[in-house]
Amino acid sequence: MARVIHVFREPDRFVAGTVGEPGDRTFYLQATEDFRTVSVQLEKQQVTVLSERIGALLEEVQRRFDADLPGEPPEDDVDAEPLDVPVEEEFRVGTMGLGWDAETESVVVELLAVTEEEIDESVVLDDTEEGPDALRVFLTPAHARAFVERAERVVNAGRKPCPLCNEPLDPGGHICPRQNGYRRSDED
Repeated sequence: MARVIHVFREPDRFVAGTVGEPGDRTFYLQATEDFRTVSVQLEKQQVTVLSERIGALLEEVQRRFDADLPGEPPEDDVDAEPLDVPVEEEFRVGTMGLGWDAETESVVVELLAVTEEEIDESVVLDDTEEGPDALRVFLTPAHARAFVERAERVVNAGRKPCPLCNEPLDPGGHICPRQNGYRRSDED
């Protein structure tokens, strides 16, 4: 079967978001252009890595090409709205690719579907007919910064980390491995 590549050259929206309660959230990236929306599912750690790498890419482009890129996203570019519903997962993300398109001065994000086979690097950011389905999004530097800011907010909106072990604290309590399961009571 031929590969499907969803391309968003001038997205109206590219955001990270979740469905579910903290501790039981499912993470999505959602791209919208005109009346077309594509949602892909991924892990929380993938959202974190993608936002960190986009930030690092923008810094590198600014340093290497002496480009005048925004340090902060314009206030009206930061999207605080929920994901568009219904959230219909196109695929689950396995491999992520990131690049800079000097011609359009855009950050290019490519998300490839999970696959059983090993992925040849030449498939990433390429239009070959063989390979996993993909979502490819072109972002202006301002929209890329806005994506990073929102992604960090979405990731940090989950459960608070334990100050000792950094594992997420559950509402019903937390047995901390750094304390060997010991919980201090009010009488101690």
